This record gives sequence, structure tokens and C-alpha cells, in this order.
Amino acid sequence: MNRAEKEAVVAELDQIFTDSGVVVVAHYEGLTVAEMSDLRHRVSDAGGAVRVAKNKLAKIALKGKSTEGMADLLTGMTVFAYSEDPVSAAKAVEAYAKDNDKLVVLGGAMGDDLLDPAGVKAVAAMPSREELIASIAACLAAPASNIAGAIGAPASNIASILSTIEEKAA
Repeated sequence: MNRAEKEAVVAELDQIFTDSGVVVVAHYEGLTVAEMSDLRHRVSDAGGAVRVAKNKLAKIALKGKSTEGMADLLTGMTVFAYSEDPVSAAKAVEAYAKDNDKLVVLGGAMGDDLLDPAGVKAVAAMPSREELIASIAACLAAPASNIAGAIGAPASNIASILSTIEEKAA
């Protein structure tokens, strides 16, 4: 890898560390190519991406950032899983780590906060952005549906009373 390629990798990693809602760092020693592809697909399906890079280049990209402490995690064969959504990459990696013991979550960063393995697990347990939007929409729609039901109920009661009176009269 020549100098220009290294600079491009550092720039890409810099963008990942700056723009991502969450970055998860894990050891992947012992994963086969098929298992790594499966991890990439799972994270991609969740809305994130996976990046393998030399630890030295990642440490250079972390210099001067609020998450520079994440550089301590960069030993051995490390992989980065990241996403804009602060939850999706963590969920995908945690789910994969449950299925495959070879992937060991070391920690990561969420915004400016560093995460240990327990922190990544806690983030993975949080509802995703879509789940939060759905629950908020349900909360907002519930009063409207209750009002519509209350308004419609007296009319149906009147209609049933009128039909009962009509049946008695006939």
C-alpha cells in the first residue's frame, strides 16, 4: 500500500468516525470469509457497513477526536461496524456475536461517548429509530381514534334503538 492509498484510507476512516451515529469495534480472528461476508450482509441489511483497516491507520484517523480513547481497543485483528442510526450497527453486531463466538465485541463509540462491551450491548438493546417513530405515531394516533370511536358510538346506539322501535311497531 503506497502513501496515497494510506492517506485515502485515513480520510475514509476519519469520515466514518466523524459522521457515524455508532461505531462498534470487534475482534474477528478466526472468522472465515463466508462468516465475514455474512456479518457484512447482516450489518448492511440493518443500514450500516463493515470496514476492516490497519490499526495504525485507524489510530491516525482518531487523533484529535473526542473518541480518541477508542484507539486503545485497536489491537489484533479488528473490524469496525458503523451506521448513521445510533442503534442498528450495534444491534446487528451483537446479534451476530451471539451466533458466532469468534466475533468478540471490544467496545466502540456513540457520538462523543466511548462504549465498553456492556455499553455496546446496552445500545443494541435500545429500540431503533424506526421503532421509536412507530411508537410515537401510535401514541399520537390513539387519542384521535378514541375520539372517533366516542363520536361514532352514540350514532350507532341511536340507530339500534330506532331499529328496535321499528321492529316493535311492525
